[in-house]
Amino acid sequence: MTGSRPLAARLRSRRVVVALALGSCVALLGASLRAASQGAQEGGAAKPPLPRDTLTEADVAGLPLLGLGDTVPGVESTPLALARAALGRRLFFDPILSLDKTVSCASCHDPQKGFATNDVRPLGVGGQLCDRNSPPLFNRAFGTTHVWDGRAATLEAQVVMPIEHPHEMALPLADAVARLAADAEYRALFAAAGAPEPDVASLSAALAEFLRRLVVGDSPIDRFRAAKGKLTPQERRGLWIFDSKGRCWKCHSGPNFSDEKFHNTGVGAKEGVPEAGRFAVTGDPTDRGAFKTPTLRMVAKTAPYMHDGSLATLEEVVRFYARGGNRNEQLDPRMEPFEISDDDVAALVALLEALSRRGDEAPAGAAEADDAESEPPSAAPPATAPAPAAKPTKNGRRRAY
Repeated sequence: MTGSRPLAARLRSRRVVVALALGSCVALLGASLRAASQGAQEGGAAKPPLPRDTLTEADVAGLPLLGLGDTVPGVESTPLALARAALGRRLFFDPILSLDKTVSCASCHDPQKGFATNDVRPLGVGGQLCDRNSPPLFNRAFGTTHVWDGRAATLEAQVVMPIEHPHEMALPLADAVARLAADAEYRALFAAAGAPEPDVASLSAALAEFLRRLVVGDSPIDRFRAAKGKLTPQERRGLWIFDSKGRCWKCHSGPNFSDEKFHNTGVGAKEGVPEAGRFAVTGDPTDRGAFKTPTLRMVAKTAPYMHDGSLATLEEVVRFYARGGNRNEQLDPRMEPFEISDDDVAALVALLEALSRRGDEAPAGAAEADDAESEPPSAAPPATAPAPAAKPTKNGRRRAY
């Protein structure tokens, strides 16, 4: 018994040491968690990116490129117009227009990402998610209405909407103007642009002037249709599908490959019930689920796709249309399923990628394009298809296969 007491004492001592050590670990863990929580609160939510202005003068020249016609609507070269464009460019990249100065227009419309983002829904102030996927801003000079549901009748009306939107920049326009008026450099820029002092009208005019100059065209498709360039056999096959069984041209027409209209394709419909879409603007029940036809120019750079960002790749987009979209009570009658093979899908994707590069850029990893007069690929149009010459059709499109 007397020999067991020292052993018991030693065991008790060790238990005390272990308990103290465990207590210290728990205390340290608690402190770490509290510090992390405090840091998260102090640091706030995730912040959107702030892309730098890396645009060249050619990027903002607003010139009428091949495939777009002779003029770009609304683009002028007067000293005042150029001053407005320079001011709009400065404002576009400046987070001064957001509530907490963490979001710029470029945060959701990054020039390196086709003036869109690769997020399903981009981040706004305070880490909030924007309501919809960011559409690209190219060729908005050709737009007749703006925003996915067309709620903006003019570009001037559209450009200030994100500034006040609570999920985007969340800054009342009066406060935005006050900030600009308090900045001596901005006051000088507004004066050079013809505004005695910053106001909402001059703010929207400057941003709209800048956006109108973001023009893309002269793609391999434009050159091929004008008999000035070549396409690969796969791209030519995609163009034939686009104009024939795919019926893509029925909505993706005109210089911007958009009819500038609204269609219910079933995107966002759940259990046969469409989203509000254009109906939220017009109140017309037939507009339920209808959203604006987006441009196909530079589309390969702006994934994910659709107003809700629900389709991650161009292949998914092609297959979505081939199966006729998502059924719902207001589905556009143009949404008819059509048979499509894996090779057809690849061909349409190749066509869309060709619309996303300049005419002097070769497709990545592709063989040298065939001459426009060479034999069509095996799955291209039958003998009754249009001859391989770039001639205008009745609706103004050009077919050359």
